[in-house]
Amino acid sequence: MLTYLLFMAPAIILALWAQMRVKSTFGRFAEVPTRGGLSGSDVARMILRARGLTDVQVERTSGFLSDHYDPAHKTLRLSEATYDSTSVAAVGVAAHEAGHALQHADGYAALNFRSAVVPVVSLGSRMLPFLILAAILTGAFGRGGLLAWLAVAALGLIAFFSVITLPVEFNASSRALAVLSSGGILVGEELTGARQVLSAAALTYVAAAISATLQMVYWVLLLLGGGDD
Repeated sequence: MLTYLLFMAPAIILALWAQMRVKSTFGRFAEVPTRGGLSGSDVARMILRARGLTDVQVERTSGFLSDHYDPAHKTLRLSEATYDSTSVAAVGVAAHEAGHALQHADGYAALNFRSAVVPVVSLGSRMLPFLILAAILTGAFGRGGLLAWLAVAALGLIAFFSVITLPVEFNASSRALAVLSSGGILVGEELTGARQVLSAAALTYVAAAISATLQMVYWVLLLLGGGDD
């Protein structure tokens, strides 16, 4: 266990730092109102209308920063902190999620690929705890058994999904900032603030990718080393 914690320490530290940064950055710019007075939902609908995406719905959802775009149902769901707020942070996040809808409309390859592997990754995630438990109970980790390698494969799927998520998120932020700037929705320091919010949010995805990859590498090395901890 100590070896595992030491191996994962960089990812754990990065994840904690990323979470603190996104909360502090969002919190700071959530207190800064935009000059235009548009809410997050207003901006999202404005971006969608400008592209003629009248079939994409914008809905309110619960949870802190639970904002997301659902390509299967063409629904953009904004958290309570984003939907009605007219802050720089809310507008930046709403535009980012609208950016995913634009990706979908454009047939952005990385988004389509990520959406295609979601069912497989979801299955692997659900099976992972049972595979790990079964591998431990049968001693599969110590002798490199099939159950242990299946658990590693599931970890690999999760790591792979985390990595392919990065270009999707970076591109959505890039699209959002471009639209906010070209449309005059945010200007000057407002645009800088939105960029800081989205950059902080991107760190959480980077941290998740590093953590998932390191977990997979740790268990692979453990198996190749004969299960020694």
